[in-house]
Amino acid sequence: NGGFKENVTRVQRELFQGINNSRFGAPHIIISGAPGSGKGTQCENIVKQFGVVHISTGDILREHVKGGTDLGKQAKAFMEKGELVPDQLVIDMVKAKLSETEVQKKGWLLDGFPRTPAQAEAMAAAGISANVFLQLEVPDEVLVERICGRRTDPVTGKIYHLKFNPPPSDPAVQARLVHRADDTEEALRTRLVAYHNNVNGILDFYKDISVTVNGHSNGGFKENVTRVQRELFQGINNSRFGAPHIIISGAP
Repeated sequence: NGGFKENVTRVQRELFQGINNSRFGAPHIIISGAPGSGKGTQCENIVKQFGVVHISTGDILREHVKGGTDLGKQAKAFMEKGELVPDQLVIDMVKAKLSETEVQKKGWLLDGFPRTPAQAEAMAAAGISANVFLQLEVPDEVLVERICGRRTDPVTGKIYHLKFNPPPSDPAVQARLVHRADDTEEALRTRLVAYHNNVNGILDFYKDISVTVNGHSNGGFKENVTRVQRELFQGINNSRFGAPHIIISGAP
């Protein structure tokens, strides 16, 4: 639909990705970010830019349960009892996903996983390693403003924000807007405490490949996307070829 130029650009991008993946190996990326950090949007752009397969453990879990696989049946038994699915079971699902032909060919983007030191240890034990660990950093107060202002229209499914994307002035729409229970400040701050504890616990596992990007820079959305792409290119290339060592000389 984008026309001839967009098709040419896309063909070039796909060819570069395919050639580089064949030459140097497909990219392996982990992205981490608190609720409201913009992780979902960055994932969409990373998939477009690098051609990798986006992998969410929540999606994988639902696929296995729906498909009635052995792993899915085991997970369902825990879920029906209201218990957390064990880390090893999730790791087995991730390993199964990473072994798929398309994922091995294109590379992968693990979205928000691992979350805990135990999961990071299990991944390392399973031989799963990444080129880059990307962490989006946004101040808690900004996250509170972003999340707590959200309202959902249950009829249309649209999500509004009282400040950044206000709902229509229609009284009928205003009356039916829903403020989700996990979008309250109390619930969010509890989630943020858990997030910070977990991410601080796994940073040591990825300190050599870790890249931190300010998800709330003054340059706005486009600058954040551009910086994420630049940092990922550098991280992937450093992993493939080794980090550059440069000496510069010049007169006063």
